[in-house]
Amino acid sequence: MKPPPKRLSDLKGGSPSSGVYAPPTPRVSRQTKAKVLSPAERAAFLASRPDLKS
Repeated sequence: MKPPPKRLSDLKGGSPSSGVYAPPTPRVSRQTKAKVLSPAERAAFLASRPDLKS
């Protein structure tokens, strides 16, 4: 015979107390900074890509 299914409330430990999980770390410091195009570079790029013009 199959054992009855377990519920989360049946598991030992109860509700997780504060301090179990580490606080979230900021990911902004790990991201590389984007290169900002000058107006001349932007115009040259958009001239080479007519599909991006809006």
